[in-house]
Amino acid sequence: MVIINNFEEYKTYEGSQLGVSNWHKIDQEQINRFADATLDHQWIHVDQERAASEGPFKTTIAHGYLTLSLIPHLWKQIADIRNVKMEINYGIENLRFGQPVLVDNEVQLQAKVKSITNLRGIVKATIEATLVIKEQTKPAYVGDVVFLYHFH
Repeated sequence: MVIINNFEEYKTYEGSQLGVSNWHKIDQEQINRFADATLDHQWIHVDQERAASEGPFKTTIAHGYLTLSLIPHLWKQIADIRNVKMEINYGIENLRFGQPVLVDNEVQLQAKVKSITNLRGIVKATIEATLVIKEQTKPAYVGDVVFLYHFH
């Protein structure tokens, strides 16, 4: 894990691969809980029998937004940004889903610091986030996650 204490330290990582998270298994229970939370009960996610018989993947798949919602959890395994009064998830830019995450797949976040900018005391960090699926060549997605940090 990388520890970053201020803008100057963050800036030294610009253009560099920052690290990778641990592997995280997405099981059917997590998919079902996400479906309940978001009211998205599309059969391709929650109906294991129908997905097996009619679905193109022969099993259920994780919601794309479920895989995105893992970014904060997995990001905290890569970087410990310290001395922060407030951190804001500002946005995601240029996101493309590459392939679905099947139930029981394991995923890992890879993070590259694309840019760090000091906007009059607020630090804007753009992180290229790639969600890798174990034993797959194509990622689940690639996109630029933008964080705003208010350092002490």
